[in-house]
Parts: sequence; structure tokens; C-alpha cells
Amino acid sequence: MTAKDEPEMITHDEITEMIRNATQSVFSMMLGIDLESCDSFVEEDPPGPSEGVLALIGLAGTWAGSGTFSCSAEMARKISSALLMAEYESINDEVLDAIGEVTNMVLGNVKTSLEEKLGPMGLSIPTVVYGRNFTTRSMAKASWSVVPFKLGGETIKVHLCLAPSRETPKIKSAGEHGRAFLTLMQ
Repeated sequence: MTAKDEPEMITHDEITEMIRNATQSVFSMMLGIDLESCDSFVEEDPPGPSEGVLALIGLAGTWAGSGTFSCSAEMARKISSALLMAEYESINDEVLDAIGEVTNMVLGNVKTSLEEKLGPMGLSIPTVVYGRNFTTRSMAKASWSVVPFKLGGETIKVHLCLAPSRETPKIKSAGEHGRAFLTLMQ
């Protein structure tokens, strides 16, 4: 692989800055909420058991990975109340949809920033999980950049795990496929 063909690299600090800017912008503009930014860190191992609300989005392009937005159930209700201008006493479909939408806005803005450096990317629709004692993990062996924020004594976290996409295998000739097929049939 020539230097020209090698994937562009990105640092934890660059990812942190993108997440901070996107999260604070969405919370300020869409929710009228100012978040306190905390020190970011890198998480090598999958996080332990969680509880609350977690929304997950996949990213795909020359780099691929996952991003998550997580908070307590109480914080999810507060965020949803600010977004939808209604009070929520419990977690329901509207609250989960609102957290999915906030996640989509935050990580969509992060994706736009990433594309300036890493090229075009696709973004999946959010999957939102609510409960207690659940564990999330990624099949990727890459580390996670974690950017926490404080609001009213509670913590909101945005995680991002990115790695260069695997090379697409070259298409084999018909003869090579035939041998593989015959080998499997024997």
C-alpha cells in the first residue's frame, strides 16, 4: 500500500473535539440547555453493566464504527421534555424516540465533521435500549473515545469507536470459486 493509499488517521483529541462541539451545539440550539464538558478518556475494554437509556448508531465508510449516547432514565425524561415541550413522568415510546432523535442529531453532526477528514460515511438509524444491568460491546477491537458531560449533577456520555474499514477482498475468478465449491462438496 502506498502512502497515498493509506487511510487518513484521526486522533482521540480530534474525535473528542468533534463530539464536544456537536453535543454542545445540539443541546444549546435544540434544547436550550448548556452542558458542562468533562475530561474525555479512552476506554479499551467494553463497559461493564449499564442502566438507563442508551442509543446506538453505526457509521460506515472508509472508516467504520459505532457511536452511543447514554444517560439515566431521569435525564432521558428531562431531555425529552425539553425537546418535545411536554412533561414525562416515566420512560415511554416518546421519550425513547426523543433520545434516538437527539442521538441522531449529535452523531450526525459528528459524522459530518468526520467526513471532512475521513471521507464519506453512512449513518444508521438509532437503536435505543432502556433497562438495567445490560452490557454493550462492539465486534471491533478498536478503543472507544468517551466524552462525558454534566447537567444538574448527572452525567451524559457520548462514546465513539472508529477503525479503518477492512479491505474489500478481490473477486475471485470463476475457476477459483469452482475449486472452493468442489472442496466444500467433497
